[in-house]
Amino acid sequence: MASRLNPYISFDGDARQALEFYQEVFGGTLALNTFGDFGRPDEPYADKIMHGMLETPSGFTLMGADTPPEMQYTPGGNFSVSLSGDDEKELRGYWEKLSADGTVTVPLDKQMWGDVFGMCTDRFGIPWMVNIAQTQG
Repeated sequence: MASRLNPYISFDGDARQALEFYQEVFGGTLALNTFGDFGRPDEPYADKIMHGMLETPSGFTLMGADTPPEMQYTPGGNFSVSLSGDDEKELRGYWEKLSADGTVTVPLDKQMWGDVFGMCTDRFGIPWMVNIAQTQG
């Protein structure tokens, strides 16, 4: 397997819902394993996600998990997930779904560097950047 770079997101008890939402946005195969699956069946959080991984047809990989009670959950603000490329229809589709019920901080629009770019925070509090490269000519 080649090396890859992808985000790994910690959630505050709603990892299943968030990862299922991202599967709706991007498509692909979602694998979810709970704490119970990994040897903690008697814990009160046995049904929470210990590890989840979404692999999409576009080659994106997104991983995430619920933060166990013995660890402190610290919400985002220290990262963004970036989507970029030149397939405008595909990227605009992702933007529409991610920004729905979320907060748009920079509207998806042409920027001074020539590309279409936007920033939003989805309904789960995850910040996203979308950059659509424009053809030169």
